[in-house]
Amino acid sequence: MQNSFYANTELIGLIGYPIKQSFSPFIHNVSAELTGTKLIYLPFEVHADNLKNAVKGTVALGIKGFNVTIPHKVKILDHLDKLSEEAAVIGSVNTVVNELGKLIGYNTDVNGIVETLSQYKSQISGNEVCVLGAGGSARAVIYTLIRNFKPSKIILINRTEQYAETLKQHFKSKMKFDGILTKELQQPDLKGLLNSCSLIINCTSVGMYPASDDSIFSNSDMFIKDQIVFDLVYNPVKTKFLQYAESKGAVVVNGLNMLVQQAAKSFTLWTGKEFPTEKVYKSLLLYVTK
Repeated sequence: MQNSFYANTELIGLIGYPIKQSFSPFIHNVSAELTGTKLIYLPFEVHADNLKNAVKGTVALGIKGFNVTIPHKVKILDHLDKLSEEAAVIGSVNTVVNELGKLIGYNTDVNGIVETLSQYKSQISGNEVCVLGAGGSARAVIYTLIRNFKPSKIILINRTEQYAETLKQHFKSKMKFDGILTKELQQPDLKGLLNSCSLIINCTSVGMYPASDDSIFSNSDMFIKDQIVFDLVYNPVKTKFLQYAESKGAVVVNGLNMLVQQAAKSFTLWTGKEFPTEKVYKSLLLYVTK
């Protein structure tokens, strides 16, 4: 019985570095069990120098598909055969499907962001928002904000303003959006800018386990009451960044729901099956808080 199960089991993976903190293996293995899908999801820690060989290996081994996380979400595009519409515009991929040896890239972070922020749409639309970071996750966030939430302005803050400028020009070209203002993280006038935003999103990995005491900001001054503050980091569930925001009366949103919602889209792309979102989310909450 066991041999029969493994002989017909599909392998799905996660590539990134580091990935020891990832909850994705738990999410997808639970979803496979709940849906009766013969699938095993495994994490593969891949350094940047090994990305090309790792991707080739997935094809050689017949791996059904895989997720992509930090720091490979942009570089992975060089090794794929085809991109979905949103992945092509964003310039970042977090999900790859192997279709008979052809690798197709998608960005299911869009689904995760839409599902997580939809209840706040009226507070975001027509207002200024702030995005922290200029990596692959920030690309997905900016795309989704422009396409689905229509803010008046996006203030894009990054340690290196040049990278933020690159994203500004990218979305001006790809989406005809001219409302991005770039700033360097260390500039002294950030407090006023951030306080004017209805939404602040951390798209960096700062504060992620095991560096849970780290935060982009060293105090709570950047936040105000009733502001929506969303941290894509999901481990720990309440980062130092969110703790600072909460202390000012902001509405804080952790990355867990986005993680589950993007996983739901990925799971369906790989298997064609409906993802048991509510059951997986409840299982994950028990897993991370036990």
